[in-house]
Amino acid sequence: MKVALAQLNFHVGNFESNTAKIITAISQSKKQGADLVVFSELSICGYPPHDLLEQHDFIVRCEETVKSIALHCVDIAAIVGVPTINPETKGKKLHNSACLLANGQVIETRHKTLLPTYDIFDEYRYFEPNELYQLIEWKGEKFALTICEDLWDKQPSAYITAKGALYKKSPMTELAKLNPEYVINIAASPFSYNQGKVRVQVLQENAVKFKLPVIYVNQTGGNTELIFDGDSMALDAQGRVVEKCGIFTGNLKIIDTRQLMQGKYTPLQKESVDYIAQIHEALIIGIRDYMGKMNFKKATLGLSGGIDSAVTLVLAAEALGAENLKVLLMPSKFSSDHSIKDAVDLAQNLGIDYHLVPIQPMVDSMNEGMSQIFEGLPADVTEENIQARVRGTLLMALSNKLGHILLNTSNKSEAAVGYGTLYGDMNGGLSVLGDVYKTDVLKLARYINRDKEIIPINTILKPPSAELRPDQKDSDSLPEYDLLDAILLQYIEQKLSASEIIAMGFDATIVNKVLRLVNMNEYKRVQAPPTLRISSKAFGFGRRMPLVAKF
Repeated sequence: MKVALAQLNFHVGNFESNTAKIITAISQSKKQGADLVVFSELSICGYPPHDLLEQHDFIVRCEETVKSIALHCVDIAAIVGVPTINPETKGKKLHNSACLLANGQVIETRHKTLLPTYDIFDEYRYFEPNELYQLIEWKGEKFALTICEDLWDKQPSAYITAKGALYKKSPMTELAKLNPEYVINIAASPFSYNQGKVRVQVLQENAVKFKLPVIYVNQTGGNTELIFDGDSMALDAQGRVVEKCGIFTGNLKIIDTRQLMQGKYTPLQKESVDYIAQIHEALIIGIRDYMGKMNFKKATLGLSGGIDSAVTLVLAAEALGAENLKVLLMPSKFSSDHSIKDAVDLAQNLGIDYHLVPIQPMVDSMNEGMSQIFEGLPADVTEENIQARVRGTLLMALSNKLGHILLNTSNKSEAAVGYGTLYGDMNGGLSVLGDVYKTDVLKLARYINRDKEIIPINTILKPPSAELRPDQKDSDSLPEYDLLDAILLQYIEQKLSASEIIAMGFDATIVNKVLRLVNMNEYKRVQAPPTLRISSKAFGFGRRMPLVAKF
């Protein structure tokens, strides 16, 4: 049987667009001689639909859409992902399902067994797990139809800890007893910069353990915070990758299951992975799809001459086009001449419309307005924040007047320790770098300049500064970013305690200070804009900490 791997970019709740893409892929697959075309998890409605699953009309629309697509499955079959109603009186109201469509109707339906509830996943909130294990037989071949997490019942061997098994059940162990000839897995597996390596290892270990080829189909594109890289692939029973759809792009690849089962495909060469290049591409996709799927075309940001706003602007220009950006340069009396020049040079390098709006008169006016109330009190961070909030207000005014989405430029290091001003430089409709540590922002800048100087070299080399007081540097308040980011990585991504981080050789005083800053600034992060996720533990939906706690 010839199977088409359809790697597509779906839009949550956009049934018209999703249906059109699926029908087009079915037609293309049919023309290429495919017997079966496979789409990703919840492809009918888009992933993740969250609480839309609790709306009756949404589920009805899913059912109607599946039936309409099935009418196009004549002389070809398709596997689509869709929520289906659980007919049992007990349990959750829905299943996360995969349907086989053929001969103009739904022929078979299989449900997801393992429902993840960690990090950004919360599937048991909506779905009842499968308890019945059955193969699908089609065109004389028997295969196990699984959904994403059903192959992730344990951590891959390289990541095994004392508790390597994630679940008590192993769906493939049960399905393997029924002697399938291969496995099809439909997925909605979001990108993180280390996910590709883990994903391949999970699929390889399943193929080798059960001595079965694996056909894996994932979606691509961005849906709010989540960015999907695709990376759909086919592996033979020895765990060798023999076909791939690539990353961050739609694609359609045909695999011959007979040749796959007989091990006749030549394995693909392993590709070297530059994680910074992947982050760069992911963020561009994230910006483009966030804007496009929200029906916005134009964006703005505050360009300071610093590296964060510079990298954000370049990414936005690549995602949206320079003609769709308008930026403000808002110097105060503390802004250095070289910062203003760097900002102007960058805007001109990219051909972006920019406006210079000095903020000192507005800052002076606000300080004067509060002078009687603040009389006798020393100047402190309050006056610094007034500058940031004036800038934030101007940017929001431009956003309101012209309909431009404001892109936030704060990085993950700053967000972690609260080095940002609420209702000031934390304003925005989307946080582009909020999951990128400062050290990786620097690497992104150098990657952007890999062929020619786009970001002025002075922006990259100068010590980071908020420029809110004379001769200010970030290192006045924080450890150097190399050290800060190393500690943050262990605390946030690796979830280590202070004592465990100190035992690694980090200074106890610095570790305790950094962790205290992280913990006490949760209230700021709760009010931050949605953040494009590129790591295994981003701030936002995937990291849920109590606001009012003492620990």
